[in-house]
Amino acid sequence: MAVTEKNILKRLYFVAGCLFIFALLVVFKLVNIQFVQGEQYRGLAEKRSLKTVDIPANRGNLYSADGSLLATSVPKYDIRIDALTPSAKNFKKYLKPLCDSLAKFHGKTSGYYQKAIGKARQDKNRYFLLARNLGYSDYLRFRNFPLLNMGAFKGGLIVEQNTKREHPMGGIAERTIGYERWDEEGNVTRPGIDGAFGEQYLRGTNGRRLKQQIGKGQWKPVSDANEVEPQDGYDVYTTIDVNIQDIAHHALLEQLEKYKADHGSVVVMETKTGEIRAISNLGRTSKGTYYEKLNYAVGESHEPGSTFKLMALAVALDDKVIDTSTVVDTENGILTFYGKKVRDSKNGGYGKISVAKAFEVSSNTGIVKAIHNNYKDNPKKFVDGLYDMNLQNTLDLPIIGEGKPIIPDPRIKNNRWSGIALEWMAYGYGVSFTPMQTLAFYNAIANDGEMVRPRFLKEVKEYGNSVETFDKDVINKQICSKETVAKLQKLLANVVEKKHGTGNGLYADNFSMAGKTGTCQKDYVDKDKLNYISSFVGYFPVENPKYSCIVVIHEPDKEVGYYGADVSGPVFKKIAQKIYTDTPIIDAVENLEEMHVDVDRSFEAYYDVAQTYKTIMPDLKGMPAMDAIVLLENMGMKVRLKGNGKVVKQSVSSGVKLKPKQTIVLELS
Repeated sequence: MAVTEKNILKRLYFVAGCLFIFALLVVFKLVNIQFVQGEQYRGLAEKRSLKTVDIPANRGNLYSADGSLLATSVPKYDIRIDALTPSAKNFKKYLKPLCDSLAKFHGKTSGYYQKAIGKARQDKNRYFLLARNLGYSDYLRFRNFPLLNMGAFKGGLIVEQNTKREHPMGGIAERTIGYERWDEEGNVTRPGIDGAFGEQYLRGTNGRRLKQQIGKGQWKPVSDANEVEPQDGYDVYTTIDVNIQDIAHHALLEQLEKYKADHGSVVVMETKTGEIRAISNLGRTSKGTYYEKLNYAVGESHEPGSTFKLMALAVALDDKVIDTSTVVDTENGILTFYGKKVRDSKNGGYGKISVAKAFEVSSNTGIVKAIHNNYKDNPKKFVDGLYDMNLQNTLDLPIIGEGKPIIPDPRIKNNRWSGIALEWMAYGYGVSFTPMQTLAFYNAIANDGEMVRPRFLKEVKEYGNSVETFDKDVINKQICSKETVAKLQKLLANVVEKKHGTGNGLYADNFSMAGKTGTCQKDYVDKDKLNYISSFVGYFPVENPKYSCIVVIHEPDKEVGYYGADVSGPVFKKIAQKIYTDTPIIDAVENLEEMHVDVDRSFEAYYDVAQTYKTIMPDLKGMPAMDAIVLLENMGMKVRLKGNGKVVKQSVSSGVKLKPKQTIVLELS
């Protein structure tokens, strides 16, 4: 019996000893965690529950040359509530007043919000959404709602700010205006002006904010203030003229629709400075509509066809191997080189004609013969002449994605040079340029030989103060001799003015134009896929060129028409004509005191409507879109537009009482 009790006591002592040792180990571990490894574990805990997030800075605004807004960053706010933060007393006291305010704002019942927020508190929801994408004025209104006006720590207010980039002009020049966008993997896309100058000027500096994890993968701001406030980006003033842009866009769109073309582009550039006044790029959708798919004018390099004949003659005239009076024999309208034929569009050819007339009637055989006869034994000299005019180089534009020029060179082994390369080059095949590169050359001819770089920026500002200005950027002071330039200018004028010129159908008595038509075969290797590129490039007025312009339209319906004079020429003429009538060509200020009756009547009509209608839908038919938008937004309405121009139809009839924040759809002409 005594032995048994002794054994039990030994076991008890052993167990107690083990427990004592275990307790000592636990105490040791606790002390070690608290004092030795404490900092490390506290850091891990904080890292897992807290994080610093970037607050995107407000991107700078993008303006046209006259100060019209092209792109702007609008701050938007999401309002949430931490339903657990308010004390029971405050929650009970202010829940109904808060829900009354929410009901008045959203249009739902107060009871709906009392039930929803009550359930959120019951479910311990610390991130309950109250409103999304609020404007600044509505955000300030929310901050003054009961309970929320007590802030983050007492009222549970959670404010999250983001910015949305908006284009007031809608789809017009959307690709040229551009954007800067990141995907989930951090890859960035930067088309257009906004993308090109985002990092340097527009982007600004992001702020920082501390957020805490509250479970279920959700994070809420620790406070309603930022740790580091974001710094807004600079404002950028472009060279775009919204009036000319609107003219160019609609002239191109109308012709694309008429000829059911695949896509097209148009660029209008100020001759002396290189400032781009308008650039439009429209591509066809599967539904037959058009929108700004890609920046074809900058990025699409293609064979120019007959518009390249000007470059070919510039080399030959400058080398003095021909003159405009040199006679060439077009024979029967067909020349053969190494089994390949060069044909004229006129059956039987033009017989013996001058080089000048060959250019004016766009005779392929005439231009090819002039170049072949003088450079067949030394084609490198012809290529060097093109190089001397900077045609082998890109324009080094800031807009990303400029296409590269292609010029075959017998000294470069890249399979581009062949026995007929010289002859094909003479009338625009085998070479490749973007519309902008072709325009830069024609603009140089209009500018008496000085080639300037196309330019999109005028000035950068911060809070209205100038940060940087941009001036003319000269690529080549004189691309060819003054004598050659004068001869080429005369040829371009004759294309339009002379009866036999391919552009004579565009001639107008009231204003002058100079330019060159181009009709280039596309996909000609496979005859089943054969299509055309129709173009017209030139400048106006002839006497003292103010603007140069290029129009390129790809794949017009062959059954409707495909010649450059018919497809692209009318777009050029419409742009030139409207600029003549709508925009002063001469920079002069006259008759400052003269009353403009139409403008005064338009303003008076707008003012009367704005003063008369506050909650009743007015009759907006015939009113310009911008006036109608301002009027309705000042009434607190939301506006959706269809089309461009003036109002022809409104979704709510005049005289009907409007509801707060009602959406009005306006159809435009």
